[in-house]
Amino acid sequence: MVNQSKPTVAIFGGSFDPPHKGHQQIVEKAVENLDIDRLLLVPAYLNPFKRSSLASASKRLEWCHCLFDTVENVMVDDYEIKQGKSTSTSQSVKYFNQMFDVKYLIIGSDNLSKLHQWHEFEWLNTHITWVIITRNTYPIKVTGLNKWKVLTLDTPISSTKIRSTKSLDNIDNKIKESVKEILKGNNE
Repeated sequence: MVNQSKPTVAIFGGSFDPPHKGHQQIVEKAVENLDIDRLLLVPAYLNPFKRSSLASASKRLEWCHCLFDTVENVMVDDYEIKQGKSTSTSQSVKYFNQMFDVKYLIIGSDNLSKLHQWHEFEWLNTHITWVIITRNTYPIKVTGLNKWKVLTLDTPISSTKIRSTKSLDNIDNKIKESVKEILKGNNE
């Protein structure tokens, strides 16, 4: 009998508003350090904890495709964007579990304080291993997590900071002009 096992994946979701060199480093570290067949990069239509995003969902998806489509073992997926609304992480994990074995969920340490507020947190906590990316000012508090790994990222980059300072220093040249136009208020 042939083994029909599903490929093992990690999900890295987020707003990617805009995607930056820190996101690229996270993808690189995850592919190098996690026992996975593929990393799924899943841009959110709208983060459940946010009211809006600077760039449209289609623009953020375009940026992610531009940056990650050529990276080996990485797949950008538009599942959440196609939902046309805020989508819970648990819904996405259940969806991707139909095709893959979702082993890991990649989050920033800035998410740890609100993790218990995530929809179906207990279900997620029993079904995946949390991969926590260090963020400079956010402590690694893993109380209540069943399984976790820590990946250290020393670069203090955030999309929020890029949006507020309009600095393009940490934006890949492939999307720099497009991000610059969005930051100027020229949407699409």
